[in-house]
Amino acid sequence: MAFHDDVRADRADAGGGTAAPAPAERVRTILATAGSLTLETDGLRCDLVGLHTTAPGPGGWLLRLRPPADSALAARVVCAPAGDLPVRLHLTDIAPVGVRDRVRTRVTLTGWLAPEAEQPEPERLVLGFDPAEALVAAGAGAEDGEVAVVDPEELATAGPDPLAVQEPAMLLHLADSHRDAVDALTRLLDPAALHGVVRVHPLALDRYGLVLRLEHPRTHRDTRLPFPTPLKDPAEAGPAIRTLLYAAHHCPRRRR
Repeated sequence: MAFHDDVRADRADAGGGTAAPAPAERVRTILATAGSLTLETDGLRCDLVGLHTTAPGPGGWLLRLRPPADSALAARVVCAPAGDLPVRLHLTDIAPVGVRDRVRTRVTLTGWLAPEAEQPEPERLVLGFDPAEALVAAGAGAEDGEVAVVDPEELATAGPDPLAVQEPAMLLHLADSHRDAVDALTRLLDPAALHGVVRVHPLALDRYGLVLRLEHPRTHRDTRLPFPTPLKDPAEAGPAIRTLLYAAHHCPRRRR
């Protein structure tokens, strides 16, 4: 899911505020949906594909890794002098829709790996990750380019966005089958934001709203259309987008 502190829709009827997922929620969402991550420690860098799991909600453990028991990473952890291995984990959130720059968010987690007490798979070493800090950086199109720092307490109490798993399919359906609806939603934006825009794409969808990518000939910018209230279930996404469309169709037609 995306990291945006956003260009704001200027119509009061376009949504009930400008809320967006907090950085801790963004981290939990990306952990829950990413298929891979890159691990770095002293003298070792490796890509782990399909080898991590996360808790389904807030509280408890954050992340577990399951590298092969005979891997270099497993050996490093087992032989760590202090019983745990300091590591840095990198994850990248990629937009499912084909846009110019598909990187929406980059997350870097620092912390320690240690073997879990229970090891149910002889061919795998289950490692628990104890976080020290998370850094969350927005993609190039976001209005706020700052890096957010998230502490372990925030990570422990946050949960992933409820739309996270279904988001790619919903965005692709919107982009491929409802181009007219995407274009109509731009009526909710300040006309100045559309000056020079040559194409608009749906970039991200979360419980707080829909993010549009406004592409210029050489640059791009992302803008959020907030929902009236945060969503609790993926089934609410369709009605929420139709609410935005209703507001858009009652706005005067605007030229770019």
